[in-house]
Amino acid sequence: MRTPLMAGNWKMFKTPAETKAFFEKFLPLVATSTHADVAICPPFVDIAAAVEAAAGSRVGIGGQNCYWQNKEGAFTAEVTPAMLKAAGCTYVIIGHSERRQYFHETDETVLKRTKAALEAGLIPMVCVGELLEERESGRTNEVLATQFNGGIAGLTPEEFAKIVIAYEPVWAIGTGKVATPEIAQDTHKAIRDLVAAKFGAEAAAAVRILYGGSVKPDNVKGLMAKPDIDGALVGGAALKPEDFAGVVNF
Repeated sequence: MRTPLMAGNWKMFKTPAETKAFFEKFLPLVATSTHADVAICPPFVDIAAAVEAAAGSRVGIGGQNCYWQNKEGAFTAEVTPAMLKAAGCTYVIIGHSERRQYFHETDETVLKRTKAALEAGLIPMVCVGELLEERESGRTNEVLATQFNGGIAGLTPEEFAKIVIAYEPVWAIGTGKVATPEIAQDTHKAIRDLVAAKFGAEAAAAVRILYGGSVKPDNVKGLMAKPDIDGALVGGAALKPEDFAGVVNF
């Protein structure tokens, strides 16, 4: 039985003071929510405030990215996974579509970052997903296979067992569009089939695959009813305590 994971990605929003205020409202709303794991990934400057605010709760904190090795060095503006771990993080997002689109993240660097995160003891949420033109041209599964083979398949079975996969259709991120539960289920099933082919049926049955793409309180229930959807990677709706609690308490 896969425990759902409801993860919030704050992207480039909130100050430390706003982070503290968010948790003061959010934590009481999910205090009895034991049906799912919960994570929030704030900007780096808010991690300390988030860790402090979430102390004693079941809410894990994560980074939105990390460097691809744990050795310190002259790499201005980068943060090692070990630093995130030391700061109190449990999770880290790897290869988000915005990192791929704006900062030229590649499948190769996704794999390197994932391995470094695992080495530091973090749980990587490794993102895959297709652009609108790729879906409209019927290439969704081809794109996902390329991303999987280049960015995930290079893990050992032992490493793979410790990651989470997040499927995020790029055309549904922040657009208000959302894949129907049926479209999302079909795509999650295709990803699970890729896992089965590479790592075996047992690994495929165990891995959690999150859906990310305009998830809100009013559509999360339909998504979570599907057998291959194991949680959500939430953007905009994760910025408001009531909305994210509504997603968590689907």
